[in-house]
Amino acid sequence: MKCFRMTLAYEGTRYRGWQKQGNTPDTIQGKLEALLSRLLEQPVEVHGSGRTDAGAHARRQVASFRAETERTAAELLPLIRRYLPEDIGLLELAEAAPRFHARLNCVGKTYVYRVWTGEAPNVFERRLLWQLPGRELDLDRMREAAAPLLGEHDFRAFCSLKRFKKSTVRRLDSITIERLGDETRFTLSGSGFLYNMVRILVGTLVEVGLGERSPGSVGEALASLDRQQAGQTTPAQGLSVWDVRY
Repeated sequence: MKCFRMTLAYEGTRYRGWQKQGNTPDTIQGKLEALLSRLLEQPVEVHGSGRTDAGAHARRQVASFRAETERTAAELLPLIRRYLPEDIGLLELAEAAPRFHARLNCVGKTYVYRVWTGEAPNVFERRLLWQLPGRELDLDRMREAAAPLLGEHDFRAFCSLKRFKKSTVRRLDSITIERLGDETRFTLSGSGFLYNMVRILVGTLVEVGLGERSPGSVGEALASLDRQQAGQTTPAQGLSVWDVRY
């Protein structure tokens, strides 16, 4: 039995997220498992470093699977690439240690969220951005608001789940907010992220940047542990998994 580590990129527009679902074949995990099971002539389970939402993307996602095969990673790589749909790319494939697991061994992730505020629409990247045409975001206010979020906290207020079976404590190492022409880009790195956490964090900071809430309200929302005190959940298309660390 061999263990393989996959590094993937995908545009998630037409998918219902990462996790396979019984009512649709259109998930990233579902597509990968169907293809690998067919190519390797055996049931194959694929484990990702984490789930992505319907419509979200990945610049660099990591997944693992095990299979009984004589084929090497170098032999499988071009074969898998040949049959993947054009919006899922296999960047790298390598044999991993027998106990490697993409989710359980992950120690950190980076996400990027892109917001377009130009007057003119961004036609060619519309599937990769949240477009707020002509809205000006105050970067200094958003950076001030983001400061209390750094470090290890209970991020329950920034999660869409209503019931929690596991800890909602996470460590947020950095939040970078920069303007690149007509785009405002949020880069968040940490130990891990809750369901919708990045999208809610960005939505709350955007409300600060638009002057709809005070910078201090973000730290207050964090302390409250109350989802109602945080801001909106931004659209999924602006979100990408940027990097995964082991």
